[in-house]
Amino acid sequence: MKTGLKKVTLLIATGLISSASFAQLQNEPSIEGTKPFSPSSDYRVWSFGVNAGVLNQSNLFGFNRAGFDKLQSNFGYSAYIKRQISPSFGLKAQYLGGKVGGKNENALPGEIQEFEAKLPWSAAISGEFTLANTNWRFVNSIVKPYISLGLGVLNNKTSVDVSPSNLSPAVEIAEKSTTKLYVPLDFGFKFAVAKGINIDLGYQLSWANQHLDGKPAGQYKNDLFSYGHAGVEFALGNREKPFLANSNPVATMELQYDALKAENDALKAANKNLQQQVSEIHSDLRDDDGDGVANKFDKCPDTPKGTQVDGAGCPIIVVNETKVIEKIIITEEDKQVVAEAIKNLEFDLSKATIRPSSYPSLDRVATLLIEKNIKLKLAGYTDNTGSLQLNMRLSKERAEAVKHYLVSKGANPANIEAAGYGPNDPIATNATPEGRQLNRRVEFILY
Repeated sequence: MKTGLKKVTLLIATGLISSASFAQLQNEPSIEGTKPFSPSSDYRVWSFGVNAGVLNQSNLFGFNRAGFDKLQSNFGYSAYIKRQISPSFGLKAQYLGGKVGGKNENALPGEIQEFEAKLPWSAAISGEFTLANTNWRFVNSIVKPYISLGLGVLNNKTSVDVSPSNLSPAVEIAEKSTTKLYVPLDFGFKFAVAKGINIDLGYQLSWANQHLDGKPAGQYKNDLFSYGHAGVEFALGNREKPFLANSNPVATMELQYDALKAENDALKAANKNLQQQVSEIHSDLRDDDGDGVANKFDKCPDTPKGTQVDGAGCPIIVVNETKVIEKIIITEEDKQVVAEAIKNLEFDLSKATIRPSSYPSLDRVATLLIEKNIKLKLAGYTDNTGSLQLNMRLSKERAEAVKHYLVSKGANPANIEAAGYGPNDPIATNATPEGRQLNRRVEFILY
């Protein structure tokens, strides 16, 4: 009996330590992953548990003892299988066996002094609530308090010792095996020690229909016995899947909200940087005197409106002379020069700034325009990344940048037309990086 009492005391001490651990570990990440809004098929929902412990007619809380105040501990054992319905609730079918005994040291003559009830079997269906899986602060904590309540039937065979009187000695009376209803209330802590494995420490109170202790109906309508236990629970199924009972989607959603907020802040910062780049492009392409040459390249910035200027933005002195208009013939060599320029044309990312590697081929185009007085149409295009407004503006600015470069090399601005068409008329798919690269282009059309 003393050994059993020590076991019960150790169980309660363990529960108190678990409570302190729960406060410390409530914000530590669990070894189980969670997926909010995913179907139950993504989890393991079945589990199997076994445990053993101490059965008592009395209980640690001191109520409904029916006079059997002295703890008389006996070995008990249990097993269950559980179907988890949600992270916080599951249904389990439980078996409990062993024996319950009690002793009334203050029994009057003729009253039951001691009894022993063997429990060959019992079966109960219980609903189990896992309290740690419903709060956003408990990020799938390792320590999980739980409580369950159920209804079942148990089979018992009770024998009693009746206290002696002056007229008769003590007698032992054996009852027949009976089956009755009982209500188990179980509470405790589960510790997620590995993926799909929990250590279970709990304490169960069971209210059985009358006469478990051999007494007739009296002050207490039901007999009460307790079961302090320790055991282990195993999740069944694919080991790659998380165990639903060890998951807390509420807490995971909070973490995902923080991640999405950080991603949104990063997108805002990138958009602000892009707007700054666009402003720089606008500044580079400003033409305050309206002569067709951007301020950046204009060597005569205050040219009067309507004045014909050269590629440097300076007035052109026109000498009246008779010109013989010759028919312009565009040869295959001319087309090859233009094709080479298109192939080598590159801009800085999201800008209209021409990279220096493109200058040599553009210089040959400028020479061609000057020598043969050929007219050129520049058509700028982009992929479909970003807004339509931004793409239309960027394609126009890139075509204008090519025009300004050619004019700066001496080409006649009147012979060069620049237009932007944004993501319209793609020549490849925008679904791949390669296709988008091909769609970001400036086409040269000689005529």
